[in-house]
Amino acid sequence: MALQWQQYSGKWNLQTQGQAVGAGTWPSPPTYLWAWGEGGSGRLGLGNTTNYSSPVLVGASLWSSIDSGNAFTIALKTDGTLWSWGSGSIGKLGLGNTTDYSSPKQIGALTDWAFSASGTNATTAVKTDGTMWSWGFGNGGRLGHGNTTTYSSPKQVGALTTWSKTAGSSEYAGAVKTDGTLWMWGDNYYGQLGTNNKTSYSSPVQIGALTDWASIDSGENQNLAIKTDGTLWAFGRNYAGQLGDGTTTDRSSPVQVGALTDWSIVKAGDNMTIAIKTDGTMWSFGQNNVGQLGDGSTTGRSSPVQIGALTSWSGIFCGAQFTLAVRTDGTMWSWGVSALGQLGHGNTNTYSSPVQIGALTSWVGVGAGYQQGFAIAE
Repeated sequence: MALQWQQYSGKWNLQTQGQAVGAGTWPSPPTYLWAWGEGGSGRLGLGNTTNYSSPVLVGASLWSSIDSGNAFTIALKTDGTLWSWGSGSIGKLGLGNTTDYSSPKQIGALTDWAFSASGTNATTAVKTDGTMWSWGFGNGGRLGHGNTTTYSSPKQVGALTTWSKTAGSSEYAGAVKTDGTLWMWGDNYYGQLGTNNKTSYSSPVQIGALTDWASIDSGENQNLAIKTDGTLWAFGRNYAGQLGDGTTTDRSSPVQVGALTDWSIVKAGDNMTIAIKTDGTMWSFGQNNVGQLGDGSTTGRSSPVQIGALTSWSGIFCGAQFTLAVRTDGTMWSWGVSALGQLGHGNTNTYSSPVQIGALTSWVGVGAGYQQGFAIAE
């Protein structure tokens, strides 16, 4: 499908095959959001509950990032507003109710949201003032409020103003502060909090005393974190080698993955992990029963293995047993399982190596939920 932004009288009009499908007033061309995969509960934001096996336009706006959990989606715009759609059960949309919405709805009226991360049934977000907020299912202390209460609207976590980035999973979450410290909270059955025990915590607990953590991402029950020196660290469940340390031993404290110092981006999925190095190469490890590691096989890996030989990977996002990725040339790729069309190839085929989605070269970001995919294009 050919798309082109056409400017007229200070506005931008999205044209597809000569027909306008979106218009508005922006200081620059808006980004447009696409969705595909399972549509149940309206999680794709397309105004229905239909499954799609190819990308479908959600809408044109100034979208900047997107994350998705179990049947729901959270998205951030460049104007600092936060939006959600899909299943509203247990208040996970943050709209103050438990209603399902099949189109994007704004969460409150604030314009100072900076970062968000969704888990199975909850979301944690950071504002530009450094405060952290959470909502959704509170089981296991997942929301960090010192209790196990469920909240249907954003509630501030403590009173600190030094939070930077967050990560979310099934019943636990984590965050990095501006001072480089790492914090975790929630359920700790597998030692996934990294506190060197299996005690659950309903409020943030600092992991060690180091101040050089740069980012963290959480999978089903494993965590992968990168330090400012480019080293990669892991902790949590490891039965499929998803920690990448060459073993299948669970770790209740961070352990280094190899000895390299050139890791740049890491994303943890359902018992598997994908990472990008500073040289643009992509690597994976963990469970691989449906080719979700993208190395052309269905062999599980307990240490990082390179996916192909390309050096142009720039962004990744893991769903449940599948991955979406973008390259520096603006192309988008996917691999893994696609029973509900979540790979975006117009079919339900499974692929064990990256396959390009369509022919567009303007993709700038991707997001994924359990069985749904999203992408942002310029």
